[in-house]
Amino acid sequence: MNEIREVIVIGGGPAGYTAALYAARANLHPLVIEGFQWGGQLMITSEVENYPGYEEGVMGPQMMAEFRRQAERFGTEFITDDVTKADLSERPFRVWVGDTEYQARSVIVATGATARQLGLPSEQALHGRGVTYCATCDGAFYRDREVVVVGGGDSAMEEALFLTKFASKVTIVHRRSEFRASQIMEDRARAHEKIEFMTPYVVDEVLGVENGKLSGVRLRHVETDEVVDFPTDGLFVAIGHDPTTKLFLDQLDHDAAGYLVTNPRTTETNVPGVFAAGDVQDHTYRQAVTAAGSGCMAALDAERFLAAEEGHLYGALAAPRPEAAEV
Repeated sequence: MNEIREVIVIGGGPAGYTAALYAARANLHPLVIEGFQWGGQLMITSEVENYPGYEEGVMGPQMMAEFRRQAERFGTEFITDDVTKADLSERPFRVWVGDTEYQARSVIVATGATARQLGLPSEQALHGRGVTYCATCDGAFYRDREVVVVGGGDSAMEEALFLTKFASKVTIVHRRSEFRASQIMEDRARAHEKIEFMTPYVVDEVLGVENGKLSGVRLRHVETDEVVDFPTDGLFVAIGHDPTTKLFLDQLDHDAAGYLVTNPRTTETNVPGVFAAGDVQDHTYRQAVTAAGSGCMAALDAERFLAAEEGHLYGALAAPRPEAAEV
């Protein structure tokens, strides 16, 4: 492909589609390589009640389809395939889908992150039917119910504490007797009257597949192999997330967990002209609304970058406000 694009967006979730929307409205004619599994984690999320503007809630796939159509309305091009290689060492940047090469003056990486799963077929069968990976997203559906949280780190403790706002009882299941969580987080969880602990147990099976709804979990004691069928209304898996950054680790700065590092208060990476948005650079909030917000930031940062390169910085919507006021 000989055409050099203004911007290529890699990834098709809330961050990628919002970046495309803003870039398209700025006449940057973005190309979004959204991946086969476009829509991100929202495509495997049932009802979303905490995204502004959806008063009655919305199914995750429906919301992502609407995001996509809105970006398309303003001229965004889409490729529903996976990026297989990227060269960010020089400009124009080069991105490959199989043997096809695409070039761009700027790139927005919005490849997201994936929640780690237990790896059980029954877990996958009941995903969205009692099995979930986000207390902030789904906790309100479990008001006055008993739930299980699997995990032993700070994330598991935070999920459990958050769930006490809704659930009548929260049981933390962990494969070890000791926790990886910070002492203060573990102390808070142990002090809460609604939280109980089962250690050292692992989840061998998620129960209820035959009825299409979670009814409990089969737990196995790590030391004795004793098996217990534990009834529960909800299973929250909180064993971490993996950012989708494998293609970029040797080119972009990242932290020990693989999340891309951006300059403070921007989406700029260590490579000028390359920006990162959404869960690929956010291991703290991981919400659709924060991903969309950073997608907006990335598009504005890219617009500003390209405008400055062309010598008309103040024509960009993201021009620095104090400097713009002095002109």
